Amino acid sequence: MSAPVPTALPMVVPAQDLPARVRIHEVGARDGLQNEKAIVPTEVKAEFVHRLADAGLTTIEATSFVHPDWVPQLADAEALFPLIQDIGSRPHLPVLVPNERGLDRALALGARRVAVFASVTESFAKANLNRTVDGVLAMSEPVVTRAKAGRAHVRGYLSMCFGDPWEGAVPVHQVVRVAKALMDMGCDELSLGDTIGVATPGHVQTLLAELNEEGVPTNAIGVHFHDTYGQALSNTLAALQHGVTTVDASAGGLGGCPYAKSATGNLATEDLVWMLQGLGIETGVDLGRLTATSAWMAQQLGRPSPSRTVRALSHQE
Repeated sequence: MSAPVPTALPMVVPAQDLPARVRIHEVGARDGLQNEKAIVPTEVKAEFVHRLADAGLTTIEATSFVHPDWVPQLADAEALFPLIQDIGSRPHLPVLVPNERGLDRALALGARRVAVFASVTESFAKANLNRTVDGVLAMSEPVVTRAKAGRAHVRGYLSMCFGDPWEGAVPVHQVVRVAKALMDMGCDELSLGDTIGVATPGHVQTLLAELNEEGVPTNAIGVHFHDTYGQALSNTLAALQHGVTTVDASAGGLGGCPYAKSATGNLATEDLVWMLQGLGIETGVDLGRLTATSAWMAQQLGRPSPSRTVRALSHQE
């Protein structure tokens, strides 16, 4: 039987030159659940979002307005979104929109924050949307333009920023080109995706420095790490040392990518919060409530949470 973890842990020992506060962009309800094989009931998803909000998360990516044939797990976007809007103005509830049709559906329901996605490699652009990299950017441009005209906040996701399962290592300049294209369209922020989890800290800091040199400011950059090789937290720390203050994470470590089979789970939000608390960095998140939420969701999915912190604090085996 596991011993209880003392409430005084983790001990707070701040490190120099790190942000005072980090905004966690919670992706568990969208990116986390989209790869589940068994359909999660809409009511369970809505309860998940409400519990995440109660835990103090201020940005919760709710769903994706994609064609149901692409991602069947998220085919209930129209049914889900009205069930979570009673949360109020906080937290923010961004949604993913792949094209103008998806944008129309999202705006019709009152969405005020949307995200588009692009690939920095030709192989993933073809696997994901059956287009070239430039073709995906061309599809995104009218979405961003119309969203900004409607005063919506727009996030741009970049996939395969550090490595691609078909192409291998991805040159930094390739990532910078797509990042600049999304910023030039009018995106308010970018999320750099380590889709298959192959990044290492030096690579992270080199990419961030190159983006800065090419005019992409650090305050417009978020990072999105997968933990395939156990590097997600070390890569996050490298980004924090560079000044990044937006980190994507998924409650309970849920997620993967339906178009990249080598992509394993996202960085677990609980693991991230544990590290940030130990560093004295504010997040506004109640770790106990968050852990209870992820343990509850693991029960709904019928398996233990992959998050080490969830397992330690909820005594899951």
